[in-house]
Amino acid sequence: MVSSLTQSSQSLNQKDKDKLQRIRHTCAHIMAMAVQKLYPGTKVAIGPVTETGFFYDFDTPINFTPDNLPKITKEMRRIIKANLPIIQETVDREEIKAEIIELGEPYKLEILDSIPEGESITRYFIGSPDVGKLTNPEIEPSLLEPVRIPPKIYWWDLCAGPHVNFTGEISPDGFALESIAGAYWRGDETKPMLQRIYGTAWETPEQLQAYLKQKEEALKRDHRKIGQELKLFSIQDSAGGGLVFWHPRGAKIRYIIEDYWRKAHLESGYELLYTPHVANLDLWKTSGHFDFYRENMFESMEVENQAYQIKPMNCPFHVLTYKDELHSYRELPLRWAELGTVYRYERSGALHGLMRVRGFTQDDAHVFCLPDQIADEILRVLNLTEQILSDFGFNDYEVNLSTRPEKSVGENEVWELATTALIQALNAKGWNYIVDEGGGAFYGPKIDIKIKDAIGRLWQCSTIQVDFNLPERFDMEYVAADNNRKRPIMIHRAIFGSLERFFGILIENYAGDFPLWLAPVQVRLLPVTEEVRDYALLVVDILKKAGFRAEIDNSGERLGKIIRTAELEKIPVVGVIGKKEMETQTLSIRTRKGGDLGTINLTELQERMKQAIENKTFL
Repeated sequence: MVSSLTQSSQSLNQKDKDKLQRIRHTCAHIMAMAVQKLYPGTKVAIGPVTETGFFYDFDTPINFTPDNLPKITKEMRRIIKANLPIIQETVDREEIKAEIIELGEPYKLEILDSIPEGESITRYFIGSPDVGKLTNPEIEPSLLEPVRIPPKIYWWDLCAGPHVNFTGEISPDGFALESIAGAYWRGDETKPMLQRIYGTAWETPEQLQAYLKQKEEALKRDHRKIGQELKLFSIQDSAGGGLVFWHPRGAKIRYIIEDYWRKAHLESGYELLYTPHVANLDLWKTSGHFDFYRENMFESMEVENQAYQIKPMNCPFHVLTYKDELHSYRELPLRWAELGTVYRYERSGALHGLMRVRGFTQDDAHVFCLPDQIADEILRVLNLTEQILSDFGFNDYEVNLSTRPEKSVGENEVWELATTALIQALNAKGWNYIVDEGGGAFYGPKIDIKIKDAIGRLWQCSTIQVDFNLPERFDMEYVAADNNRKRPIMIHRAIFGSLERFFGILIENYAGDFPLWLAPVQVRLLPVTEEVRDYALLVVDILKKAGFRAEIDNSGERLGKIIRTAELEKIPVVGVIGKKEMETQTLSIRTRKGGDLGTINLTELQERMKQAIENKTFL
């Protein structure tokens, strides 16, 4: 079921998020202040908030190691306990530029130069250059001494905020420094390599401990580790980073997912498409991707004196398919779906197992419809999304509705029509949602669905977006009831988002213990002696012909070891076959979730497995 969020809890939710952002942003500045104090000669770069905390990039003469983190943490706590004020100041561009040059902070200077002319420039102080502003009757004078920050000493950085008002608003036991990594300045491999320190921050120590416990559990479920242990996939560096190699067992699960996806879409009124992997670069100029998405696209290639581009999106191909013939309003809506592989240039530092790759398969679909069909089509998409996600074990969601941003295309009337249609569809589902004002795409409003996994983490997967841009750019038309030519409404939607990423989420959600219908090997038979092997082969043959994924352990190892191997490989059902089982034509069954089922006959095993597969549960 969908997470229930009342209007008041939605507001509290956003309020809590805003407070956490202030805490984390301030923690980033406090960390940078501590680092520059402890390690003279360090230059600061950027220090943004992340989903669970913050980081800061440093250009420093020393090489940070985990041994440095306790010392930095201790200094941060001293700054927090001093309860220093956080002060915002609007500055003049030329004056602040001169000050930055005098400080010798090249990264601050580059950040300043990147701020457009005419835009307000602000900086935030921890402490104050004005001695009087540090006077606070609530602070014991002795508290200022341990931090070794005399009143005239302060720290600042260019920043748009937001921050808390005083460092003391942050719990000294509510944050932790987590790790150190390298990061190119601006993510550009041609620029200096900086040292990045990651941290996390929460309102209370209890929240921090809950996060650290979840993080510990997440490490056990890391899809990269489990994927290697279960031989599901690999990322081969020799072929280039960010490209996924599906091994036989992983490929089996992918086949099951794709087969399920196609059947579900055909039953829901979709037709399937297959489109090319490359196209003339002009296509991407027409669609706008070349202008707005160029930095995420691979370099184009020349073919017979023409530039071709490997596709970063499937949308323009579906548009061209639509334009191949003139459609009547009577044909709409058209629902077209494709498991289309796309390629995007991700920086090496951003790559992360299956979650962030350079080549991935989107479960893309586009609906071309009339304006008065939008609400019904969105509701149909929501129903299909709920069906698919729940079948994969995800029943708890956070739903976000994003409305028109300041910079956008399309008439107000069409935006209002589309936004109202999204709201009507969500209300028809009975789903509560969080409104992200101005968070829509420039080409239309959207619904985003985040799924909650087994340990409470939210993952962005499904998205539904109304598009007024591509129909205009490609001059898409249909013949209306009055015989005039009109623009269709285009709806983009994905349920998995990316097959690779969704598979990574599945691995972590189940910790590799897949329900029976998804398991690459559903049952493994373990013959105790060579004399029962023929019976085991007969049983495997029967199971395979019945559609089950069955195999025999042919290692020849002793029983204890082959049982342990099956446990490590997370085989859902194990059938031990000895002389007794052969004589009685039975199997001694053990399951990972149901324990020891005892001795049962093959017909009963098949019935139980069939029921578990139909219900998409464990045996």
